[in-house]
Amino acid sequence: MHLLTAITAHGYGHGAQVAPVLNALHRRLPELRLSLFTDLSPAFLRGRIRLDFELIAEPPDFGLVMDSALAIDLEASAAAYRRLHRDWDEQVAAQARLLRRLRPDLVLADVPYPILAAASAEGIPAVAMCSLNWADIYRHYFSARAEAALILEQMESAYRSARAFLCPEPSMPMAWLDNRVALGPIAALGRAQPERLRQRLPRATDAQRIVLVAPGGVKARFPIENWPRAQGIHWLVSRDWDVRHPDVSSYQDTGLGFTELIASCDAVLGKCGYGTVTECVANATPLLYLPRPDWPEEATLLPWLEAHGAALAVAPARLEDGCFTGLVPALAGVRVRRCATPGAEQAADYLLRMAVH
Repeated sequence: MHLLTAITAHGYGHGAQVAPVLNALHRRLPELRLSLFTDLSPAFLRGRIRLDFELIAEPPDFGLVMDSALAIDLEASAAAYRRLHRDWDEQVAAQARLLRRLRPDLVLADVPYPILAAASAEGIPAVAMCSLNWADIYRHYFSARAEAALILEQMESAYRSARAFLCPEPSMPMAWLDNRVALGPIAALGRAQPERLRQRLPRATDAQRIVLVAPGGVKARFPIENWPRAQGIHWLVSRDWDVRHPDVSSYQDTGLGFTELIASCDAVLGKCGYGTVTECVANATPLLYLPRPDWPEEATLLPWLEAHGAALAVAPARLEDGCFTGLVPALAGVRVRRCATPGAEQAADYLLRMAVH
């Protein structure tokens, strides 16, 4: 079986969501041939996907244009959608040519939609899978624009053309889609190794809480070098940030994988994105979330996170002043209720049935 998987590179969330499904499918089909159509970084993909793949390092779509990890550039995003749909037929034709060259047996999209339209035109079975879709996101921000009706018609038609739209819990409602198939939560599980983590952090004291800073793959950098010292927290950040601070270490220097870090640290600081939310709950780690009340998916993710006792709100202003003095006592009272994560296995079973039939 040759599977082409198209992944939106709007942060790491789509890649984190689809990777457990690909790994589960590979366990069922060891001979699976995988092509990835995405501009996600090869290092991230190799760190998450446990089988060999051919990478078509091009963007299948763009999602949204971001100013930062939390702020959307709405005008640039609207302009990008106008350009894409002004040349819609050519966009679909270009991706159809890619399909003719690769000749996959099945297309899986998380959750680009031009590839779904191209697969439909080529008669190739296709499945969408995601906790959101770009039509609903576009509708939320841009529905009042003059060009919105045509753009939404083309987006919705592409998503409806899929044999199924697999919706892992918790997903946005997507009531307009009649090809929805509900799945359980999808999350990668890490082996909790808190002692090993502390051994790899010589500057962290036993009294400090270890907090992983994970803005979700969107290019961002918080001014941590200006944050106060001795707040009872040791921060783990990307080496790329090049932070000089006694209470900060690079998470790459720990030698632990990312999901192992989530399972081993005391909390994660990040936004309410599907991968971060489900991986925190599945690994029993609190999420210090940065509220994004205008992000439409938050209305689905946040109640689910709160229902599992994993949510602690952090005001965005704290990213500037670094004042987290109340965080340590607040963490002491958090008891995360883990969830089962059958969604990847369920999705793999569905894809396998499609391959057999």
